Amino acid sequence: MRVIFLGTGEFARPALSRLAERHRVVLVVTQPDRPAGRHAEPCCPPIKEEARRLSLPWLQPERINTEEIVSRLRAEDADVLVVAAYGQLLKPEVLCAARRGAVNIHASLLPAYRGAAPIQWAVIRGERRSGVTTFVLDRGMDTGPILLQRPLDIGADETAGELECRMADLGGEMILETLDGLDRGTIVPRPQPERGATLAPRLTRDDGRVGWTQTAAEVHNLVRGTSPWPGAWTLLCGERIKLLRTARTGVSVGPIEPGAVGPRESRQLLVGCADELLEVAEVQREGRPRTTGREFLNGLHPGLRFE
Repeated sequence: MRVIFLGTGEFARPALSRLAERHRVVLVVTQPDRPAGRHAEPCCPPIKEEARRLSLPWLQPERINTEEIVSRLRAEDADVLVVAAYGQLLKPEVLCAARRGAVNIHASLLPAYRGAAPIQWAVIRGERRSGVTTFVLDRGMDTGPILLQRPLDIGADETAGELECRMADLGGEMILETLDGLDRGTIVPRPQPERGATLAPRLTRDDGRVGWTQTAAEVHNLVRGTSPWPGAWTLLCGERIKLLRTARTGVSVGPIEPGAVGPRESRQLLVGCADELLEVAEVQREGRPRTTGREFLNGLHPGLRFE
């Protein structure tokens, strides 16, 4: 098939790579380079890097829904648009730019977790199972007919970043199976059920703030679900402290209040939650390298608490 690929993030990279092996990718569309890092230097999206590696033509329009870009897409005479973690809403003119419409790779078992951050929210909410869906894009937010679904178990300590890597590989396999099935007529779109529909809106930095009055499981899931972005954080004497890795202890919180540091004799950075102590195994102060919880505890004055 002649394929136009729309994608931006790392999640989309395996799909583009696999498609280029089996189909003719006539154009790659990705987001413009954006400032990143401490010095805000322009950084190109992972899919632009992959397009370069595969010697594929690419575009980086600021807005894809313009007449100029729609005309360019139609001129490619493509059979299908494949979309994965692109980052812009697509108007009907774009969705119809290829003969067979647009197929999206989504990192959840739809209709659960419709939206921009399905992986992160599944982990934050303590889900034990998720998966990948390919579906036909329509005007709604991830509401189109389902083509193929594959489940994945989520590890108890797995981060959103780790889960994304596994889902991305699965998505790369599934898009080939999906296009083959559509071509042969063995995969037929089926409507999504409305029951079980949930939303997964885009995360902000504020979503990573820890509330120590939550249970240890909820805090642990927040740390996992916001890794690597936007990152979980808390305040200590007004300074933002990133929580990079935590572990459940199963130890009752006892008289220790939420946010207070537990017994120092353990030589672990233990912090009180609503029900039990949580080990903070790795932290990072602003402008400092990451350090272990034990090293951080050694420099911590007694009586301080996280907020």
